[in-house]
Amino acid sequence: MNFRNIALYFKFTSQQRKGIFLLFIVIMALQVFYFFSDFSQTEKISPEKAEWLSLQSEVDSLKTIQNKNKPKIYLFNPNFISDYKGYKLGMSIQEIDRLLAYRKQNKYVNTAEEFQEVTKISDSLLNAISPYFKFPNWVQNKKSFKNYKQEYVPISFSKKEKITVLDINQASQEDLMKVHGIGEALSLRILKQKESFEVFVSMDQMNDVWGLSPEVIIELKKHFKVTEFPKIKKIHINNASLKELTQFPYFRYALAKQIITFRSMKGNIQNIEDLSKIKDFPVEKANIIGLYLEF
Repeated sequence: MNFRNIALYFKFTSQQRKGIFLLFIVIMALQVFYFFSDFSQTEKISPEKAEWLSLQSEVDSLKTIQNKNKPKIYLFNPNFISDYKGYKLGMSIQEIDRLLAYRKQNKYVNTAEEFQEVTKISDSLLNAISPYFKFPNWVQNKKSFKNYKQEYVPISFSKKEKITVLDINQASQEDLMKVHGIGEALSLRILKQKESFEVFVSMDQMNDVWGLSPEVIIELKKHFKVTEFPKIKKIHINNASLKELTQFPYFRYALAKQIITFRSMKGNIQNIEDLSKIKDFPVEKANIIGLYLEF
């Protein structure tokens, strides 16, 4: 092998040596640049996407707050659900009334299925609240139930105190809640109804309170009366404006407008009989309405 010929390849001129040196410098510079540079691509977010991400973050934070504030439900015996408790659980007034009527017969539900059969609640609501049902131990132990039944005195609602007959217009919320079947929600509803009329003039006005079952109304009439006719500011039917008439709970806007028309066409209204001639007038409540009016 002729090494002299090979050595010719390693002989460079002055310009070639300068070129090789410059190439070496360029290579080193590229290596340094590659080492310190970040070639990761930043994602460009459009304004619409940025707005959506902001809204999604806000929704997530609201969900977190809502979950933290969600009230904790403790185990309870469904036999002792009050109207307020039932309302908080999502039951309707009719469903609560069915349970109270069933309990009034001194009967008890012992399973979630019996609870649904009595109250007629939906499957979705039953699935939501039944995990919190807690029945007595004797219900779970059916073998010893027969012997225990003879000695068992079922826990019932706290017996309502026997109260003397009170004036319904003087009754407080606590007085009303002493009547079986009336809890916090219904008692407040009765008081608000009284405020809308200023006072009650008849116990028959309990029929106008939404949510009161016929059985509860009978109990109310046993405990409360309108003992003396209350002093009220009567509505002067022949001078009252349209606004004043519509503020009276028994007069809707359409009826109040017809009263104004009747008054302007036929003169003053003399008595409740004249008023009863107007179309859509609630004749069945004429005697009660007449007590609030001045002719």
